[in-house]
Amino acid sequence: MTGPVVVVGDTLLDRDVEGVVNRLCPDSPVPVLDETEYVDRPGGAGLAAVFAAAQGAEVVLVTALADDAGGARLSALLAAAGVQVYALPLAGATPEKIRLRARGRVLLRHDRGGPPGEPGEPTEAMLRMIANASAVLVSDYGRGVARKPALRAALAATRAPVVWDPHPRGPAAVPGVHLATPNESEVRELVPALPGATRLATASRGAQGLRRRWRAGAVAVTLGGDGALLCHAGSTPLVVPSPATAEGDTCGAGDRFAATASLALARGALVSEAVQEAVAEASAYVAGGGVASVLPPPARPEVSAVAAPGGERVGVAAVASVLAQVRAAGGTVVATGGCFDLLHAGHVATLQSARKLGDCLIVCLNSDASVAGLKGPDRPVVPQGDRSRLLAALSCVDAVMIFDEPTPHAALTWLRPDIWVKGGDYATGAGDASALPEAEILRRWGGHTVVVPYLDGRSTTDMIAAARSGGQLAGARGEAARAPGDGPVGASAPDVERIR
Repeated sequence: MTGPVVVVGDTLLDRDVEGVVNRLCPDSPVPVLDETEYVDRPGGAGLAAVFAAAQGAEVVLVTALADDAGGARLSALLAAAGVQVYALPLAGATPEKIRLRARGRVLLRHDRGGPPGEPGEPTEAMLRMIANASAVLVSDYGRGVARKPALRAALAATRAPVVWDPHPRGPAAVPGVHLATPNESEVRELVPALPGATRLATASRGAQGLRRRWRAGAVAVTLGGDGALLCHAGSTPLVVPSPATAEGDTCGAGDRFAATASLALARGALVSEAVQEAVAEASAYVAGGGVASVLPPPARPEVSAVAAPGGERVGVAAVASVLAQVRAAGGTVVATGGCFDLLHAGHVATLQSARKLGDCLIVCLNSDASVAGLKGPDRPVVPQGDRSRLLAALSCVDAVMIFDEPTPHAALTWLRPDIWVKGGDYATGAGDASALPEAEILRRWGGHTVVVPYLDGRSTTDMIAAARSGGQLAGARGEAARAPGDGPVGASAPDVERIR
């Protein structure tokens, strides 16, 4: 592979709620599910991307994320799975699919999120990713991403093999795709079956019809536990049987099939070889327990929703409200981040400077677990609830969100700020924006990273040390106390605490 595997499509938030049923509802003859646990995961194109990443590929996901708690949760889950997310803005709410299960069986599926919102326009960075991909998988769930004209033009122009996993409510595949992978029911909706035709005849007729309609190189119709039927050049289809009959949870089996075929084509496999590999992988996936057995451990629940008692200006909902207001008015979203363990004058100066760059300032705050992982078990000194309240009380801060990961990358993917601010040192070049790890992420949606000067002598580490020793901070002594050769304000050696 010479480039990443790029997955393009609609991402949903899937949740499996496990419970036990021991009684019926007293006012209606329906079972009562007592919830015991739940697991969130990316669905749709997000699940296909996670599958590809789990097999060791470099994966880029071009999708749409809403400015709500569901979008923030998806960002965290995808980042934890090693997927690079290039997110278009999404109007409306995150689509969610909730499966209520007991003893491994689905009792009910509850969908929410309303009608599909309109995705925004792709950026140049997204189009470049498609052009430079080793393979592209379009995982269409009929919610609009695959309809974007700019994306379709890029998909038609790329030299990479394109796999198209269609949806009956979605658009036609772009002409020239290498492989389309509908299932039986999708084929019957797209190409009406002849009365009395056998199962294989219906699949073959549908596959050939779609291949001609879409000018596709090949169409593989997945047949559940019976494998797949592949139609390509020539009139005789290839039936690829499943290596073993397996019963179990088939949720995500189609995504597994399409992701595996895409990875095989990226490695240079023939279409027939890719389909055989995909059938074997999807069969093993179902036999092994399905989605619950193959995904990486789920990301921790968003701490901002459960452990940030900071009032209306703290948490994902507060941030989403600010984003909606500012973007509706065409304003500029500014964000910054850090631990802010002991809030000091250096922090305040950075925050005030950041707020002047746009129409709102969102602070991404490391959670207690994140701070401890970065700085050791004796940190933070101030818990996240108090830290978030102090930050939210500042007039220059519009909202605070807490993130649990070591870096704010997942939070940034959801926020998509126009400007990301770090404290730095112009005089020495220590704050070079091109060296900031967040710069590459900001480029995905056309954002920018900037640095602002910090106040010399203000450091959380120094404050803690001074408090323990009974000494006095340099900032409190004033400039007269500076040692000879210290240099001008803002020209000291880099100290990570000074920019956080």
